[in-house]
Amino acid sequence: MGAFFNIPLNLPHAGTVAARIVALLKRQADEAPMALKYAQQLEEMLAAARDDGENPVAKKAEAMRQSCARMGREMVREIAASNVGSDRAGQCVRNFFECLEMGEEGADLGLKAGENPASAQRPV
Repeated sequence: MGAFFNIPLNLPHAGTVAARIVALLKRQADEAPMALKYAQQLEEMLAAARDDGENPVAKKAEAMRQSCARMGREMVREIAASNVGSDRAGQCVRNFFECLEMGEEGADLGLKAGENPASAQRPV
């Protein structure tokens, strides 16, 4: 298991991180079109929370969290399968899952997306 930050659910920031992932994957859209598609869908799903700056009500927030986690896992599979992972992409994946209160899973998925386990950005 990798290191991670244990933070409370923060769907607005998850939307910000999704936008960062979109920007990274756009550079490699030809090599990883499905990864980019998933990232763009995540960004769209989280747009309202990002604009509001708040999590939705608890029941809706939990449904969003679970949907985003499923789609995020698919995105990571595509990043890994397309071999377009990088330290920065992996850091963003870890941060994304931390925002979903799934930091432990995010630490592992971040590594699959290319995060360097010795990165100075990785929590200790």
